[in-house]
Amino acid sequence: MSQDTPSSATRDRLASGLDWIGRATRRRFAIDPRALAAFRISLGVLLLVDLLRRARLLEAFYTDAGVLPREALFSDYSSVYSLHALSGEAWVQGLLFLVAGGFALALVCGYHTRVAALVSWLLLISLHIRNPMILNAGDILLRMLLFWGLFLPLGARWSIDARRLESTRDQSQSTLATVGTMAVLLQVLLMYVVNAVHKTRSEMWMNGEAVLHIFEADHLTILLGNTLAGNSLLLEGFTYAWMVLILLSPLLILLTGIPRAVFTTCFVGMHLGMLVTLRIDLFPVVVVAGLLLFYPPVVWDWVTTLATRLGFAAPLCRGLDRLEAVLPRTETVDARLGNGRANETTVRSAILARGRVLFGTVVPWFILVLVVLSGAEAVDYTEVPDAGDEVLDTIQSSQSWQMFAPNPTSTAQWLVVPGELADGSTVDALHESEVDWDRPPNVDETYETSRERKYISNMRYAGNENHRSYFANYLCERWNSEHETELESLTVYGMSDRSGPYDDDPDIAEFTLLEYDCSGEFIQN
Repeated sequence: MSQDTPSSATRDRLASGLDWIGRATRRRFAIDPRALAAFRISLGVLLLVDLLRRARLLEAFYTDAGVLPREALFSDYSSVYSLHALSGEAWVQGLLFLVAGGFALALVCGYHTRVAALVSWLLLISLHIRNPMILNAGDILLRMLLFWGLFLPLGARWSIDARRLESTRDQSQSTLATVGTMAVLLQVLLMYVVNAVHKTRSEMWMNGEAVLHIFEADHLTILLGNTLAGNSLLLEGFTYAWMVLILLSPLLILLTGIPRAVFTTCFVGMHLGMLVTLRIDLFPVVVVAGLLLFYPPVVWDWVTTLATRLGFAAPLCRGLDRLEAVLPRTETVDARLGNGRANETTVRSAILARGRVLFGTVVPWFILVLVVLSGAEAVDYTEVPDAGDEVLDTIQSSQSWQMFAPNPTSTAQWLVVPGELADGSTVDALHESEVDWDRPPNVDETYETSRERKYISNMRYAGNENHRSYFANYLCERWNSEHETELESLTVYGMSDRSGPYDDDPDIAEFTLLEYDCSGEFIQN
């Protein structure tokens, strides 16, 4: 009788162990196709909402008549590859917004999904490059989620594409695990881990006072946040709860099934809480869109069943049917080539297959490594090679994730901009009203949008002196184009309430940011 040798037994155990690791890894990076569909729809809706919100200050932020004319953009930023920078006219920007909205709508419906995702990503990068001064963490995460979506079958379910492709009739595959699914899940986790490292280096976060200080800065608080600002015990509890969550964030990957769903829901709940308390634009809902990918099939089974019982599923299917009927179809490659060119079709199919391997495996692996290195560099663990930095800069994928870290602001901040008119009178050139030096009751109400608040916050600080001139010049031009009495000069004052969370009275500080002659040179420092 032959017996297994010790070496063959060892090899069997090693192979068995590697198989187990492979299955465990695959399970943790697998995504339900319905989660991908919900993710796709969320991204499309977010793009549409983002465009609508940006359009409110389209002229101010994206035209030559605004705070960053192209002359200044090209002067201050070394590489400007942006369609939005080809013209400084408002109607061109409006047209580009409409085009972006059309592709975002196609993404929602799942119509030519990959093309819609690619064009949406390119237009989003173009928009971000046009005015970097108004970007926030939500913008960075949105474009990264959209980028990773290029390597995912976002149109496999709940889409027009899925209804037209015969290959999708087999719905037996419950989950999908690829390099793309790994990358998009790790992207969300990387955001939390890097931010957690930043915050562990802050005494304010570690001793439970950070959220209390954030809510004291009432240029950031809205809605429920204005009410919670005085509840120190509750805000201290939120600080510790958030620190525990982000420190345990690797469990988003390590857990599976119901435990992962419960843990993911804790993050979703915290971000929805941010949505109704802090003026941080779309960041909370962008994160929620990414968190949808972590929900396992059991949750999507329940969602599907609930939608059917409530009568939502049938109308949505009928809507897709109507859209499918009216939208043009695209001929397949075989139909265009004809049966007489089968050999050419075979060669073309082989080339396309190799191209898909390169695009779907090699490229995301390469970018994922660079993204992880960029996150590690942000917390001083390593450095990205120069060539890698160039790649990340080109696709706008550098990572830092310093949201409210290491030390969040605790001072309410606003501007007062007294300007002298030709007749000798004085006005507030920013708000086009009388000059008021008192602290506003709610500082957040002094900003029309969160983009305006972000711009003014960035403009105030060192390194952005030129932008103060651009801002002052914009105020001069705006006033003089709308009023008969010209504005001759203005002074930009940065106002801050430096009182702490436990202080009863405000401590107002006044900083002269810039004195500007409206008839002088474009840049005045």
